[in-house]
Amino acid sequence: MSDSEKKGWSGERRRAERRSGGDRRSRKDPRTGGPAERRVGERRSGKDRRDEAGWQTVAIDPASKRARDEGALIAAAIDARSRARATYSHFQVGAALETFDGDVITGCNVENATYGLTMCAERVALYKALSDGNELFTRIAVVADTAEPTPPCGSCRQLLWEFCGDIEIVLANLSGVRGRFRLSALLPLPFDSRLLDD
Repeated sequence: MSDSEKKGWSGERRRAERRSGGDRRSRKDPRTGGPAERRVGERRSGKDRRDEAGWQTVAIDPASKRARDEGALIAAAIDARSRARATYSHFQVGAALETFDGDVITGCNVENATYGLTMCAERVALYKALSDGNELFTRIAVVADTAEPTPPCGSCRQLLWEFCGDIEIVLANLSGVRGRFRLSALLPLPFDSRLLDD
């Protein structure tokens, strides 16, 4: 067999062994034992997040653990800030995101030598919270060692709006609170899924 024939045979074999995708589509449904069908009705279309009611402020019951002391939220952000990986800028930021149930998920900024891969503290906290299954949030505290308030950057504002709605943003330094804002005040004209309606 010549080299060209071997290459042709090898290519045919690879094509024959390649997954067509059909095997992925023909999995068995564990509930029925039959072939799995696409459950379109069970999928989220995203329209629930386009509903105006989804962007309303969440009411907090002061008698519940959801009304966590603001000082404790800021303390959690300060603690997270101490773990920041700010090797290049030396600008350490901590964030503490509060869920509707009163749980607090923290994050710190993590820098990278390529700069573009750097992750802000707010996004670290948000991604951790989402990956743990949290869906409703009431506020986020952001702490940096600056005299003036250090607000979330534009990318963080966009992501917070997408997944948290119009939450409260508490800006603090190591001495105390320097500002409180609704996210809608920091991002007055957001791009969101409501603009994607047909």
